[in-house]
Amino acid sequence: MISYSAADLANSFRTVRKNTVQVAEDIPEKEYEFVAAPGFKSVADLLRHIATAPVMQEDMHRVRRLTTFKGYDFAAVHALAAEKGRELRGKPAIVASLRTEGERLASWLESLSDDFLNETFTDAAGQNPRTRFEGLLAVKEHEMHHRGQLMLIERIVGVVPHLTRQREERNRQRQAASAQRA
Repeated sequence: MISYSAADLANSFRTVRKNTVQVAEDIPEKEYEFVAAPGFKSVADLLRHIATAPVMQEDMHRVRRLTTFKGYDFAAVHALAAEKGRELRGKPAIVASLRTEGERLASWLESLSDDFLNETFTDAAGQNPRTRFEGLLAVKEHEMHHRGQLMLIERIVGVVPHLTRQREERNRQRQAASAQRA
């Protein structure tokens, strides 16, 4: 059996957040109010959402240590996260929050025991048990979903995403090395 530890979870989240911060830095501040389609969040709103969304998982698993979602007020916690996000004004504040909140969450994830990660919780009907590990892994998955949206927006506003730039550079290096051997 392969064991995925709290340290692994924290490190994988740090990698995801590092890439999100890079996207946030690469998008010019003048594009932070860009909206890709009617009804879609602006770049700034997406980044604020990414920075504050973990509040819900922390409330469920760290603060309340819920075993069921029965009676849990998702709307209230979502509103709290949104309120926290509205406090982030401008690119520097958003990027700083992504960094500090990301590291704060990763440090907590790193501190978790296997016993804690294996605890289960259920939906509001008391069904569909999941482990806390699965619930906390959702934070990373959620961020990756929105980062994909942001990387498409980068293309729309004329920015080549950093992961594409890195891949293209590796390809150039391989081609140069291959040409030298020939």
